[in-house]
Amino acid sequence: MPLTFQTIDHGSIAFGFFNIESDMLLFQQYFFFADAFCRYISTCAKHEKWSPVESFTADKIAKPAAVGDLMGAIHGIYYTGFIGDTYRNFPFPNDPVNFKQNPLGFKTQNIFRKMIAPYAKTVEIPFLRLRNRCVHIGDYTFDQHNFHELLRYVERGGFPRWRDELRPDYVSHMKRHIYESGNEMFSGLEFD
Repeated sequence: MPLTFQTIDHGSIAFGFFNIESDMLLFQQYFFFADAFCRYISTCAKHEKWSPVESFTADKIAKPAAVGDLMGAIHGIYYTGFIGDTYRNFPFPNDPVNFKQNPLGFKTQNIFRKMIAPYAKTVEIPFLRLRNRCVHIGDYTFDQHNFHELLRYVERGGFPRWRDELRPDYVSHMKRHIYESGNEMFSGLEFD
């Protein structure tokens, strides 16, 4: 379930997993897979200053109506846009106990790529380190604390957390690289 995160320049924005059978992340109007995000963070953590590549590939859905209605789709009453398509194919579990993020969600990436294609345009977005330990991703700027909150969210499997607390390898690698990092952007970052 996406949660709201505080930006410096645009107030609160939505970020997070939006379907338990995919590792795709919603980042306001941008969508990208968690494995690519974690690999990018791992690359940044390996460099003292930041990453040599300061852009990130994402799918952008320009019109909010084309994104869809998450709550309507979860409840099975309103299937619109991309999110509606995802819940038609991967409905919310009948038993809420089964509402856990699938650590094998990366296996559905080709299906989700096909579903998002009619709605989105693939774009390169900035992913930059700024002064004062701030990070700029797409159209949004985060202070260090809120950037760390994004990373904590992905590491724990968002809300509702990873099924059986099992994390995909790419998440474990990101966490290890962060802990081994000398990059000040990751200083003080602790995971649950």
